[in-house]
This record gives sequence, C-alpha cells and structure tokens, in this order.
Amino acid sequence: MHFVVLAANTPELEVEHLTPHETAQINAYRKARAVAKQHPDALVLGADTVVCLGNRFFGKPTSLTDARRMLTELQGHTHEVVTGVCLLHQRRHRERLFAVSTLVTLRALAPRAIRDYVARTNPLDKAGAYAIQEEGHLIVEAVDGSYSNVVGLPVREVLAAVAAWPN
Repeated sequence: MHFVVLAANTPELEVEHLTPHETAQINAYRKARAVAKQHPDALVLGADTVVCLGNRFFGKPTSLTDARRMLTELQGHTHEVVTGVCLLHQRRHRERLFAVSTLVTLRALAPRAIRDYVARTNPLDKAGAYAIQEEGHLIVEAVDGSYSNVVGLPVREVLAAVAAWPN
C-alpha cells in the first residue's frame, strides 16, 4: 500500500453538549471528508485526539503560559485521551467511524518540573499540552490502554479496521 499524509486544514470543533468520543469522531470525520473531497477514489483515514479531565476538555494550548496552566491542572490526576478515527472512501460511499479511549495518569509535578517540561518540548500543537512520546517519562506516571492512542493514532485498532475494510 502507498500512503500519503495530507493536512485537512479543518478547524476542530469543541461542542459543549458532546461527549469526548462524539467530539473526537466528528472531528475525525470532518478531517477525512475534507481530504476525501480532493481524493474521492482513495481510502482516507482521518483522526482527532482529545484530552479531558471529567467534563473539561484540554485542547491545544494557545501559548506557553496556557500549556503550563493545562499541565498544572492535569498533574496528579488521571485523565482520558480519546482518539476518533474515520475511514472514508467517498466514491464508494463507505465509512467506518470509531473511537478509542485510554486513561493517563500524570505524576504530581512541581511548578519547576512543568516549566522544564514545557521548555524541553513543543506543547503548542498537542491536546493537553503534552506528548507522551516527547519526554513523556518525565510527567506520565501510568497508561491504562493503548499507548499509540495517546500518541495520536490507535495503531492496533486502525490496522484491524483496515484489514476488515471491504474491497
């Protein structure tokens, strides 16, 4: 198979009355749809990851100050990372939409540890202001579920969905 990575340039939605699973799936669908319009004969995969603590969503921070605030609120707690995935073939009118959830516990962090983490990484393009694959060992205490989901794509589940995709 030949893969090409294309940016959807689709704004991500955060709608108050939707669950994290619904939000991630809607955003994944919107991204896949935007790319599928340009490539109607291709199988397109769209994904979106959201971070939430209870009912609070933690999107991409708007500044380093915002990133430090997010990590301060998440530290010492277990939060949910949900990735919505959409497989879409526009010409064949086929679609598969699902979400995978992983629980992540951040260590109790001193303000200096948060400042150091933010200085060592690029938190601005990451939901929740962190990337487990970028110095995650400094702030993550435990992962319950798919590690690759926390990175941004639940690989095992995506491979299973592609394998089950009708020809």
